[in-house]
Amino acid sequence: MESLKTTPLTGWHRSRKAKMAAFAGYDMPIQYEGIMSEHHHTRQAVGIFDICHMGEFTLRGPGAKDALAALVTQDLDTLSPGKCRYGFLLNEAGGVLDDLIIYCLDVDSYMLVVNGACEAGDFAWLSAHLAKGPELTNISERTAKIDVQGPKSLEVIGELLGPSFQSPGYFNFRRTIWQGEPLLVSRTGYTGELGFELYLDAALALTLWEKLIAHPLVKPVGLGARDTLRLELGYPLYGQDLDTSHTPAEAGFGLLLGKKTPFIGQAALAQVREKLIALTLPGRRSARHYDTLHLPGGEQVGVITSGSFAPSLGHCVALAYVRADAAEAEVFAVRTPRGDLEAQRTTLPFYTKGTARMKPVAG
Repeated sequence: MESLKTTPLTGWHRSRKAKMAAFAGYDMPIQYEGIMSEHHHTRQAVGIFDICHMGEFTLRGPGAKDALAALVTQDLDTLSPGKCRYGFLLNEAGGVLDDLIIYCLDVDSYMLVVNGACEAGDFAWLSAHLAKGPELTNISERTAKIDVQGPKSLEVIGELLGPSFQSPGYFNFRRTIWQGEPLLVSRTGYTGELGFELYLDAALALTLWEKLIAHPLVKPVGLGARDTLRLELGYPLYGQDLDTSHTPAEAGFGLLLGKKTPFIGQAALAQVREKLIALTLPGRRSARHYDTLHLPGGEQVGVITSGSFAPSLGHCVALAYVRADAAEAEVFAVRTPRGDLEAQRTTLPFYTKGTARMKPVAG
């Protein structure tokens, strides 16, 4: 068996025959060298992430824009070719079926990137609700995704793709050729650092991974550090911070919901029963998912959705859904199996030194 340090592109692929042909078949680790070292390396240099478990769909054909616009929160009228946008797929009650990024490949041509656990449900729901005409295709089995994240990531990408490659702007993408095959390079990022997402044919994924891992600036990063990195920015995790019981307005994404044209779930967004709030906790004892949140007098008003020690900050942070009428309180108690922890309400992001929006300079 290969060492954890070099084991590439692993679990999440067992049900995908096209990917299994290329990958080693081990479970993707929580960590390679260690969560702390992987976290700090991504903040300081470059971490690469095996994100092949994500699902990818294409929607093409006359009327694709209007058909898709009726189902998602993104404003597709302002999404031109070469741009991508984060948003949500909602049920009729406004609950979040999934959060997703939509790529405008061309006029009436889109790629949707969805969470792996939601892939089958999203595809079925979209198929059932899309207007007839445009063709929806699930390309997940043949599509690999590797994320390259960190302040020095453009140096790595530049050496991989050559001096003619120019970085796309934030939430933009470029298409190029690598090893004779199409490669889509986008710039969004789930870590808060300058970073790129590489989409390519699954058959080339192992070759690309090994090419990247050979670079002296690069280390592989597991699921553990991916979670601490995203939580320091306050980015949500589907199934914890986003779910069908809450609307994106309740999760704090009201600024992304101003689209004028109607979409499924839109009418339910005005009602805010709970709010997702940010909390800081002193020390290294962390709040955990499902720990309850209480006012100083003891009344339970919420529940923790995500919590962890934040390596870049030196203390713990958490996200929690709190009853709307209590969401402005400044101090809470988190009830854990080992006793109560004091938590202070704060604003996002927790970590403010990320390089995601910087103007990248190679070299």
